[in-house]
Amino acid sequence: MSNQTQPQTIKVDLPSPPPSVPELLASVRQATEDLKAKDLVEIDVRGRSSVADYLVIVSGTSTRHVKSIADEVVRFAKKIDVMPLGVEGEREAEWVLVDLGDVIVHVMLPRVREFYALERLWTVGDQPPSSDDEVA
Repeated sequence: MSNQTQPQTIKVDLPSPPPSVPELLASVRQATEDLKAKDLVEIDVRGRSSVADYLVIVSGTSTRHVKSIADEVVRFAKKIDVMPLGVEGEREAEWVLVDLGDVIVHVMLPRVREFYALERLWTVGDQPPSSDDEVA
């Protein structure tokens, strides 16, 4: 009999592939709808940002509502095996950012949303100039 030890086998479950961006967006939509978030806007930032493919911006009616919406987005993301890369702003809950990798969710109070105008910032140049903007 030899006193050699047998090699130890470590079993590792390989992670399943991450959900597609449309699945992730659908999960975010469902989470925000369930908690009656207001004015959902999805902005496609592919080609304009290396950080994410989509920004989702929604409003809550109070700081408690904003925090609850953000928590629900995190809960729904975890259901599809997406762990948030970060959640910022929960303490003040006027603007909570949930980073889901390909999708970044901004949950904001209406006054904060109006002040920072993220929709305008990320959509400048998307629309052709209207005839009112052209100089005759």
